[in-house]
Amino acid sequence: MAAQSEILFDKLVYSCAFEKHRGYEEFIPDHFLGFQLSGETHAFHNQGKTIIKENTVVLVRKNQLVRTIKYPSKNTKYQFISITLDKETLQRYAAENKVTTDDIFHDKQKIFFESDAFFSNYFMSLTPYIDKTKTISSNLADLKVKEAIELILQSNPNFKNLLFDFSDPHKTDLKEFMNKNFIFNLSIDAFAKLTGRSLSGFKRDFQKTFHMPPKKWLKEKRLQEAYYLIKHKDKKPTDIYLDLGFENLSHFYYSFKEKYGLTTSEI
Repeated sequence: MAAQSEILFDKLVYSCAFEKHRGYEEFIPDHFLGFQLSGETHAFHNQGKTIIKENTVVLVRKNQLVRTIKYPSKNTKYQFISITLDKETLQRYAAENKVTTDDIFHDKQKIFFESDAFFSNYFMSLTPYIDKTKTISSNLADLKVKEAIELILQSNPNFKNLLFDFSDPHKTDLKEFMNKNFIFNLSIDAFAKLTGRSLSGFKRDFQKTFHMPPKKWLKEKRLQEAYYLIKHKDKKPTDIYLDLGFENLSHFYYSFKEKYGLTTSEI
């Protein structure tokens, strides 16, 4: 059975799976606070791999690419719940509570582990809405989101410089970013946003940097990586094509043969 996600109220998302499930690439546009109710989440990002174990609370920062594999536990299904902390909500909270930043948030981590009794009890208080034994009013839902923000700031006051930094993202080094993230199967528009550019600006800068359009470069780069993994690391195409951003195996085989004049088995 495929993984299922359900929006329980405006900012609360519940995800479950009964079998191991490989997720697709996701662009995380907003910060979110998450709790692994059962099973494990293996999250792959440009800093490597993070394993989120059962009964763990995590704060995931915005504007990043993540690919996940969801593992149910031996005794029960995979369950993960998250509270989205979008810009509008955080701006409203900052205005109401007169919160301002006083420094740049220097930590470059993508995922922060902030488990304690307060967080665990907070997420357990949400389980009646997951189990559908209770419904939640809009006022209570708003209070639960504010409570999540309060708990984050209580756990680490310096997180205010992460949550309440509303400045526009600066342009990233395009060459460095693309070489780290080319395996993610995202739209060109998503890549543009992640590098702090408009779509037209991204295409213009990309052409200057790589001397070819983004789609062509991505295909070439992925095929080069596939060639290396198959020839020198003895990887099977079935094991790598999704991880390299190809949507289906037949397209991968066709593209590989078109570029190298050989099938994957012939090399």
